[in-house]
Amino acid sequence: MQHRLAILDDYQNVAHGFADWAALEAEGVSVVTYREPFASPESLVAALADATMVVAMRERTAFPREVLEKLPGLQLLVTTGMANASIDVAAAAEQGITVCGTPGSPTAAPELTWALLLAIARNLTAEENSLRAGNWQTSVGFELAGKTLGVVGLGKIGRRIAAYGQAFGMEVLAWSQNLTAGAAEEAGARLVSKEELFRQSDVATLHLRLSARSENIVGEPELRLLGPESILVNTARGPLVSQDALLKALSEGWIRGAALDVFDQEPLQAGHPLLTAPNTVLSPHLGYVTRESYRQFYGGAFEDITAWLAGAPVRTITP
Repeated sequence: MQHRLAILDDYQNVAHGFADWAALEAEGVSVVTYREPFASPESLVAALADATMVVAMRERTAFPREVLEKLPGLQLLVTTGMANASIDVAAAAEQGITVCGTPGSPTAAPELTWALLLAIARNLTAEENSLRAGNWQTSVGFELAGKTLGVVGLGKIGRRIAAYGQAFGMEVLAWSQNLTAGAAEEAGARLVSKEELFRQSDVATLHLRLSARSENIVGEPELRLLGPESILVNTARGPLVSQDALLKALSEGWIRGAALDVFDQEPLQAGHPLLTAPNTVLSPHLGYVTRESYRQFYGGAFEDITAWLAGAPVRTITP
């Protein structure tokens, strides 16, 4: 059978440098790469009409049931990473589509989180822009040592962030819905209630998976508790935070500022109010965008495809 592989959302046009896709082409697989996001589900379906295999980069493109049902030729769907909330895995299974994942970097997202935290603490973006405009020292930042770091979600990433906080001399608090005091203590943090975390933290940073119960888990009450001298960092998922509440908090000074790598809709559209919101440091979802991470993502996707073609799928994801 002639297979057609579609590699989606290769924003930087680098996929061909991180795996030997030419080896698949030598075996008769047609490989096509898409750089730009699809404007609609209809345009996605049209582009993938002949695809039998797809590589999806994280959650850049969604595959809900209504899309999968319009792709009867799709047989293998590979997502980078081992979880992807934008893929309806149950619907894929019903249609006989194999879903596979890949390894990923454990350090890329935590390092980006800390970079954003430092950037907003020391006003680096504003000061760089000011310097390039001909000014010199226009603001006063703050140090992390002696401050309190609140980690919302103490999983793999959250535990690394807790360790970074300790290394910088911060007291570390933690909360999530199922976190135990013992698990928090093992990570060097102290378990508190959500309200206490936002009330006491100088920096609150989010590291939860997005789900029905975590959506908008940070809203007006939490932001008001955080207070005018504290900052919010979100490198997890945009909808964890109420966008309306955040915009109001920034414009009215409820909080000192926010550092964001994730947004409700991505890519962030021109004219979005967050682009002009005061006291923000923004990055275009760079948490996993490193050479090391891409080697694991694309290399793992290549392994998934070759294993599936050989009749022995690996790293399968089931409902």
